[in-house]
Amino acid sequence: MTQLRPFKQVDVFTSTPCNGNPLAVVIDAVGLSDAQMQAFARWTNLSETTFVLPASDAAADYRVRIFTPDMELPFAGHPTLGTAHALLENGVTPHTPGQIVQQCEIGLVTVKIADDGALAFAAPDAILTPFSDAPIGSALNSDALEEQLPVMVADMGIRWLLVPMASSDAVLSIKPDAVEFARLVKKARVNGVMPFAPLKGESNCWEVRALLIEQGSLTEDPVTGSANACLARYFQARGVELDYQVHQGTAMQRAGRLNVSYRADGIWIGGQTVTLIDGSVRL
Repeated sequence: MTQLRPFKQVDVFTSTPCNGNPLAVVIDAVGLSDAQMQAFARWTNLSETTFVLPASDAAADYRVRIFTPDMELPFAGHPTLGTAHALLENGVTPHTPGQIVQQCEIGLVTVKIADDGALAFAAPDAILTPFSDAPIGSALNSDALEEQLPVMVADMGIRWLLVPMASSDAVLSIKPDAVEFARLVKKARVNGVMPFAPLKGESNCWEVRALLIEQGSLTEDPVTGSANACLARYFQARGVELDYQVHQGTAMQRAGRLNVSYRADGIWIGGQTVTLIDGSVRL
C-alpha cells in the first residue's frame, strides 16, 4: 500500500539553483522494498536517488541507500551531501554539533557542517591501481593525455578511472567514441572515467569531467563527489596535499564547484547545496 512520504529534490555543489547536480531524496523510506526503491530511482531518471532509513549503528544519525536508475551504490559523494542537506533542512538534530554521520554500505561517513551552511564529507580510503592496458586516447577521442602523470583506477566502493589530460581545454574538448569508451569501462572494470587537468589561468584549481555508461548509453555526470574524492586520494598518494577547487559541469552548461581540503582528520570534499523541490511523494 502506498503512502505519502516527505521528499526533496536538491541541487548539490552549487549555491545557485540549476548549476549543480540534482538529487532526489525520499526522507522516510521505511517499509519500501528494494524493488520499489529501484523503480522510483529509475522513474526519477536522475544520476542518483537516495532513501533515508533509521541507522542500525548507534554512531550514525541516519542510514541511506543510494540508487542509480540501474543499480544500488555502496557510496557516492553528491548523494551524501544532498541527503545530509535535506535532513538538516527538515529539522534532524545530529548527535554531535557541527557534523552529521551517515551510515551506508561502505560504513560511516562524517559530514561537516560549516557556519555558512556548506557541507563537506570525509573522503573514504581508496585503493589506487595503475592502469595502462587499453587505448584510452581512442576511447576519449583525444591525443592530449598528460603522459607525465599515471592513469589510475581508484576504488572507493565506486570505481573511477582517473585520466590526466594536457590542459583544461583538452578536458573540455573530449568527445568520447561510444563503442571504444564502453570497451574501456569494461576493461578497467570501473563505474566511470574522470579526465582532469589544471584550470587555465587559475592556481590550485582543476577542470574535471565524469563520463560513464548509464542505462546502456554514454552520459556525463554534472558534478561528482565520489570521483573528486578519488582524485583527492590520487594527489595524496603522489605526495601532494594542497587545498584546491574543482570546476565541473562546464561542458554541460553547469557551474559545479567543489572545495577539497587536506586536514589532520582527513580529506574533505565540500560545497553548497540548495533545495529546489520540497513536498511529498506517494510510494
